[in-house]
Amino acid sequence: MQFLKKFFGDRAFYKYVLALTVPIMIQNGITNFVNMLDNVMVGRIGTVEMTGVAVTNQLFFVFNLCVFGAVSGAGIFGAQFHGNSDHKGVRDTFRFKMLFCSAFCIICMGIFLLFGDWLISMYLRGEGDPRDAAASLEFGLQYMKIMLIGFLPYTVVQCYSSTLRETGKSMPPMFAGVIAVLVNLVLNYILIFGHLGFDAMGIRGAAIATVISRFVELGILLIWTHANADANPFIIGAYRSVRIPLRLVKEISVKGMPLMVNEALWAAGMAFLNQCYSLRGYDVVSATNISSTFFNVFSVAFMSVGAGIGIIVGQSLGSGEKEKSMDTARKLITFSVIIGFGVGVVYYLCSGFIPGFYNTTDSVRELSVKLMHVTAMIMPLEAFANASYFTLRSGGKVFITFIFDSIFVWCVTVPTALILCHLTDMPIVPLFAICNFLALFKDLIGFIFVRSGLWIKNLAVKES
Repeated sequence: MQFLKKFFGDRAFYKYVLALTVPIMIQNGITNFVNMLDNVMVGRIGTVEMTGVAVTNQLFFVFNLCVFGAVSGAGIFGAQFHGNSDHKGVRDTFRFKMLFCSAFCIICMGIFLLFGDWLISMYLRGEGDPRDAAASLEFGLQYMKIMLIGFLPYTVVQCYSSTLRETGKSMPPMFAGVIAVLVNLVLNYILIFGHLGFDAMGIRGAAIATVISRFVELGILLIWTHANADANPFIIGAYRSVRIPLRLVKEISVKGMPLMVNEALWAAGMAFLNQCYSLRGYDVVSATNISSTFFNVFSVAFMSVGAGIGIIVGQSLGSGEKEKSMDTARKLITFSVIIGFGVGVVYYLCSGFIPGFYNTTDSVRELSVKLMHVTAMIMPLEAFANASYFTLRSGGKVFITFIFDSIFVWCVTVPTALILCHLTDMPIVPLFAICNFLALFKDLIGFIFVRSGLWIKNLAVKES
């Protein structure tokens, strides 16, 4: 009985957890589900088009995680300020997010415009028809140039959504996200294939639909947040000045922004891994795209619990409840792993028919199934790693987070992939499995760090 109390909460505990995480789960789930449908719709056009879009989205993934890392790094302070009932602190944190992320967004847009063709071509150097690679490059560039228009609204949405969640309001971002993805889905159907009098635009239609949906999401969040300013005191006067207390800027820079660097390094590591896998052939690019797209859909369940851990434990730390923070983290990590195991079983059972949705070759479909079997088996490991990461991050322990996440990727996973890809003839499936099951060692590191309690720190009291 004591064991159960240590790792499992009561009904009230899970009711509170689900009240916070289910809206996040729904929003992220619908977003990833529509991204999946977007991917499938493009995949119905052909393998060449799908590959070009998949490679471009792999590059955008790095940008998206950098923005996520920036708002989350600052959000450590936002959640703790809210837990300490410091509305001014939340407002200053929000202002920092807007200024920093907007500048970062503009820089990244310039990088993609100048070096987009070179970045995409890095993934198209494996075995295969050079004409297919050239066509995928052209489709990828078409898609990229349109998608860049949606970078700024995406960035602003992340600043608003993260702050609203940190202050306990996860429903408005969920609602805006649901509307946006429905708009995206409808426009995909109309613009990609040409319905209701529109010409079939293929991958350009997919990009236009996504950009429009991002502006819709931004509009909904702006209107709701500013129309309900009394319930969102952080937004009152947020744009009257660009002034941010220097001490807070320094604190976020020291304890928060390194998390953006961590996210960037981790995302870059994942992109580098996929580039290594692509050396095993053109089919591998398409197969890994199918596998990763559906992994993102299924993993939303435990990934959302991780996001909830960052908020719940952060608020607990901000209110000075250290023992409660450790107890809450332990129970949420257990909850996340159980969800990861269940989702992994379902994903494994579904993998046999999922690749059939795509208009691609039999070899790509068969390879996709094998890769999906591997990713299904590592879902519980990924759930533990994700929950541990958000737990460590909630206390602002930057160095520990770096060791656990990006340093592990670049010092363990990437070197392993490089050795196996360049010095052996190992087929892609066992190579892919070895690189993914290295998560066992990452989980061990996470277990040691979380259990040590070194991450438990109240940041809000010092700033207040």
